[in-house]
Formats: sequence, structure tokens, C-alpha cells
Amino acid sequence: MHKIVLTEIPIYYGDVSMPENFEIQRGSLILDGVKAELSNSKFKFSREWDMLDTYIREHLKIKYKLSIGSKDTWVDAYKPGQTSQPIINVNPVDLLNSPDFTMLYGLKTEECSVRIYYDDNRGKGRSWDIDLTDNKFIMFPSTCMYHLQNNQTHDLNYVQTITYEFI
Repeated sequence: MHKIVLTEIPIYYGDVSMPENFEIQRGSLILDGVKAELSNSKFKFSREWDMLDTYIREHLKIKYKLSIGSKDTWVDAYKPGQTSQPIINVNPVDLLNSPDFTMLYGLKTEECSVRIYYDDNRGKGRSWDIDLTDNKFIMFPSTCMYHLQNNQTHDLNYVQTITYEFI
């Protein structure tokens, strides 16, 4: 008798543990995201963003042998009590140019949860919930639909999204 696994849905998550004196200034990333949104332009490269992107790519390559390159990035702000619309970062009619992974990073997040939807063979429409807090990340296949919920009632939550592709 033999067994082969044809597919899996990996979800990577954890803290972004930078070396001492190299901490990511999350406030700078929030400002960069707000500037891009106000000027209706793409998120510009910055030292802080590069530190985050490099940390994610290098740790995934070393620990899981996953070679990825960043594709796109943006910052979203969620009002108190706001739940986002369901989001999917893949264009089903242009899979070749769509990202392979979506990474969410807590810039300034408190009482924020992410629900990731997936199918498990005949078990359709399943979901997995995970909290997103400051300086933590969640990364999953871009084919998974997800939504975020800001569960607190007094402040905005800021989330950096970076999409990745296999290299």
C-alpha cells in the first residue's frame, strides 16, 4: 500500500523577530502606506519595507526551502468594528501573472482576526481563524479567500500586505 499527497495548503505565521537595533519602525510603514493611498500611487520602496520583506523571504527559504520574491505591497486601515469584504489576491483568468502567496503583517493591530477560507476535498467552505497582532505575520496561498475583522472599538488597525511569487 502506498500514499502520495497531491496538494496541501500551507499557512506560515509567527513573530517578526529582528536582531537588536534592527527593529522595523512600523510607524514609518504606516506613513508610507498612507502617502501612497493619498497620492493614488504604488507603495514606494523603503528601508523598513526592505527589512520586513528580506526577513520573510530569508526565513522561509532557510526553514522551509521556499524561494519567493515580492510582487506587490500595500497598507490597509480598518476602522473599529470593521470587517473587510472577502478578499482573494488571485485573478482566476490570469493565473500566470497572479501572486502565489499573500502575507499580512500587523503594523498597528489590536484585537484583529483573520479568517482564511479553504476547501478540504469534499469539505467545502472550511475556514481557519487566527489573530493578527503587532509585529506578527500570516502567510498563505493567494488562492485562499480571506477577510479581516477589527474587533476593538477605539482605534484603527493597520495591516501591511505583501504578495509573493515563486522564483
